[in-house]
Amino acid sequence: MAVLRHVVGETLRAVRLRQRRTLREVSAAARVSLGYLSEIERGHKEPSSELLAAICEALDVPLSEIFLTVSDQLRRQERMAERTMVMAKAGHGPMLTPAPHREDGPQMRSVPKNVAA
Repeated sequence: MAVLRHVVGETLRAVRLRQRRTLREVSAAARVSLGYLSEIERGHKEPSSELLAAICEALDVPLSEIFLTVSDQLRRQERMAERTMVMAKAGHGPMLTPAPHREDGPQMRSVPKNVAA
């Protein structure tokens, strides 16, 4: 199951990196500590609505765009989890397990059912 703070953090980080901006630049513009912004991006902290609005303003991106992206990502993750559960219950297909962490976000890898990950 997806955790909202992880998806929000990944989304904010992706926007910042696309803009080729540093944590320091965005944290100064949003008036939030660099460490706290880093924790938000890594999904360790969940920002308040006021702080999220300040970060969006610093990134010059509408809050609604962040919510739309987060919503789309959550929907994809939920559908993937649902398909995986249906396949597992039916005894079809590979079991999905988390792959090693990558900078471009979470990935999944296929592992045969009879092999331990």
